[in-house]
Amino acid sequence: MAGSRPSRANHILTGPDRAAARAALRATGLSGRELAQPMIGVAHSWIGTMPCNLNHRVLAEAAMHGVRSAEATPLEINTIAISDVITMGTVGMRTSLVSREVIADSIELVGRGHALDGLVTLVGCDKTIPAAAMAHVRLDIPGVIVYSGTTLPGRFRGKDVTVQDVFEGVGRHAAGELDDAGLAELERSACPGAGACGGHYTANTMAMAMEFLGLSPFGSMDPPTGDPRKSDACRDAGVLAARLVEDGPTPSAILSKDSFRNAITACAATGGSSNLVLHLLAIAAESGIPLDIDEFDAISSRTPLVADLRPSGRYTAVDLDIAGGTRLVGRRLLEAGLLAGDALTVTGRSLADEVAEAAERPGQQVIAPAGAPFAPSSGLVVLRGNLAPEGSVLKTTGTGKRRLTGPAVVFDSEELAMSAVQSGAITEGDVVVIRYEGPRGGPGMREMLGVTAALVGRGLGPSVGLVTDGRFSGATLGLMVGHVAPEAADGGPLAALRDGDLVTIDLDGRVVDVDLSPVELSQRLKEWEAPPSRCPAGVMAKYRDTVSSAALGAITTRPRSHGRTEQP
Repeated sequence: MAGSRPSRANHILTGPDRAAARAALRATGLSGRELAQPMIGVAHSWIGTMPCNLNHRVLAEAAMHGVRSAEATPLEINTIAISDVITMGTVGMRTSLVSREVIADSIELVGRGHALDGLVTLVGCDKTIPAAAMAHVRLDIPGVIVYSGTTLPGRFRGKDVTVQDVFEGVGRHAAGELDDAGLAELERSACPGAGACGGHYTANTMAMAMEFLGLSPFGSMDPPTGDPRKSDACRDAGVLAARLVEDGPTPSAILSKDSFRNAITACAATGGSSNLVLHLLAIAAESGIPLDIDEFDAISSRTPLVADLRPSGRYTAVDLDIAGGTRLVGRRLLEAGLLAGDALTVTGRSLADEVAEAAERPGQQVIAPAGAPFAPSSGLVVLRGNLAPEGSVLKTTGTGKRRLTGPAVVFDSEELAMSAVQSGAITEGDVVVIRYEGPRGGPGMREMLGVTAALVGRGLGPSVGLVTDGRFSGATLGLMVGHVAPEAADGGPLAALRDGDLVTIDLDGRVVDVDLSPVELSQRLKEWEAPPSRCPAGVMAKYRDTVSSAALGAITTRPRSHGRTEQP
């Protein structure tokens, strides 16, 4: 393939002095012709520890076929992943957010070390998606990100179910509403096969964000695992990545303030996960594009809820695909004047051109017109106040109450809080506080779906609040405030709370406050002593020592100016 952009791989593969490098690659089976072609990395996270990414090897073959058909040479790259579902409620969950950095770092290292000309990255479970975007941004070479797909919903007693129902079933079981046999039946039914969790949880939220950012081709998110269209999307991505090497846009040309606003708008309009805030802040920091946490609140306030998706709605990600998919969501929002239609996408076409091709299934009830939405404003709210001076995040869909004042019940770990919920120690009107679970305090900023789902399962979801410096799964429901910054481990106000302190969560006022005077709060913090680190050595300690505040995306790299990175 000839093109206007010179091959980056030339400097490690061309000339007599690079004979040893060519000899090593010939040992992998590459021919002289293949060594002379552009080198396209095909990165993925196949791993045998979870269902989310089990199809990556098969999809990688499809992507590599596409690369070869476009007269370029694919080089397969494998990295890691951590399952949020399997580690949820255990100390293993602390590794999940850390894995985002490791995945991004590993893809970047291979891309730099082997001077790749282009990149196709297959993503599945939650952290692989933002990690891929971070790596693509750092390398700033032509590339395509493709989501490997959602799982199909399970069936339990005549209803569609997802893993969210199992977490809530644990709470129902503890409350005596679901017996052992019922919980076992639900467990066997909820996850019928490979793929990421089936609601509009974090994985599907971030996959949608990639399309509206412009880093994934529109419509590539939609097909579930096992659908032949998914292999087609990966094959097309291989062709596209090879074509982009000639003169296509790189991430620095695609990403802009408008593209981030488009991604926030689309995900808020569909009731997406609050983890969107953390991950888009991280990607923006890597891009050098200013993005403030308050922008999520401002955009969400003016964006209607146009999709009826789980966890707060009725439908799964498969239903979204059948209804018309991401293109239909985009068309609805563009018609309402809520998107920047001229934003560039990885195909070289504008967002407006892409969503104009939306095909709506007649009679579908998943996606509403923007003029007749399911709710006048969507779900992401940023709260500040004397408990969260740097901000905190709450997803309002599924909350019910708009305001709650109640006594704090304070826990220094998720395990202690979960034990209290399961034992019935939490009652209506309480505000559960879980601290020392932030990026540095955890370390790793665990998701708290086990606790929140147990509260919902016990019937307490609408009547209690929860405030934490940790974070929540995309499946979380209720008046649950996460990402509180500064975190307790850094001496944030959560560290000063005591049982019985009156805490107010006020959605309309955008406030999370404790009824303490500034003098009392300051005095308590002066007397505070940091707890000993839970991880004195290893990767977790390294993460603890380098991670930033959740209000900055919990990144471990220094934000940089927008533009192409210096290449070796």
